[in-house]
Amino acid sequence: MLFDLPDHDTLYRALLERDPAYDGHVFVGVTSTGVFCRLTCPARKPKLENTRFFDSVAGCFEAGFRPCLRCRPLDPVGQREPVVSTLLRRLEDEPERIWSEDDLIGLGYDPSTVRRAFKRHLGLTFLDMARLRRAGRGMDRLAAGASVIDAQQSAGYDSGSGFREAIVKLIGDSPAELRGRELLKADWIETPIGRMLAVADAHALHLLEFFDRTALPTELKRLREASRSTIAFGRTPVIDRIEAELRDYFAGTRLAFETPLALHGSVFTKAVWDELIAIPPGTTRSYSDIAAAAGRHTAVRAVARANGANQIAIVIPCHRVIGADGSLTGYGGGLWRKDWLLRHERKAAVR
Repeated sequence: MLFDLPDHDTLYRALLERDPAYDGHVFVGVTSTGVFCRLTCPARKPKLENTRFFDSVAGCFEAGFRPCLRCRPLDPVGQREPVVSTLLRRLEDEPERIWSEDDLIGLGYDPSTVRRAFKRHLGLTFLDMARLRRAGRGMDRLAAGASVIDAQQSAGYDSGSGFREAIVKLIGDSPAELRGRELLKADWIETPIGRMLAVADAHALHLLEFFDRTALPTELKRLREASRSTIAFGRTPVIDRIEAELRDYFAGTRLAFETPLALHGSVFTKAVWDELIAIPPGTTRSYSDIAAAAGRHTAVRAVARANGANQIAIVIPCHRVIGADGSLTGYGGGLWRKDWLLRHERKAAVR
């Protein structure tokens, strides 16, 4: 029942609310215009009697509707705006460049437009991201044993105080405390259901969470303590690998992940996570099912706590755990994302 197309009134209410849980899974055909849209389309909403709902693009075409030019329902969900993609590539291609608003103007961009686009997609401005990456390069130098002044200069900071402030703001440690320490790296990954933060070392993924999760700062602090490391802004091959696997996952061509994981938890918590990974895509289990599989039939609450302690979303699929009555239960990334992921996996599993 969880995956049946909801009734017309429910879907119309989702259309009015622009509910992202249905994006890519349900489309609306507007009989008064002959156009079909995503439920998140920003266009003025049609009257109830002028709507028809479909679970596929094919159904919309077969009913004679044409795609909306505003919400572009044929495009993959979650695409970045062109200005964001272009400037992120420039940032990667020119890591030593010290960016300013004049540089953006010189490239033909309006700085305020760039600022708003980056805030929408990544939660911070382009210039802030550029500064964080510069600070990250300096941290790499510090971790390799360089002096603070050498690290400051390699990061492109003229001011020692500015460099120290950037480092403390980024991870909470002073530059001197970072010399010779192994660092974890963090970077953003764009997905159709929101930005995610990935944290990894050179060998394994330590954290993968939705960027808007309120508990994320606490999770990062817990990770720093568990790993006895600190977190710099940057990339590792592990982050590149999980980003590629997530791209395939959201495209529906991959449902299992192979990126190595670094798990920080008790023996029981790790056993619960192993059981989560064992849940076949497109299916669900209850907390009591997981407790029984982990050999602790009465430990339902402990299973729920272990489920909530998972710091590697999607890959360790805590979204596949539902209530004993079949209802959706709490999910740190939001119930709408849990619903979206379950619908997506069910579709992908039967392809």
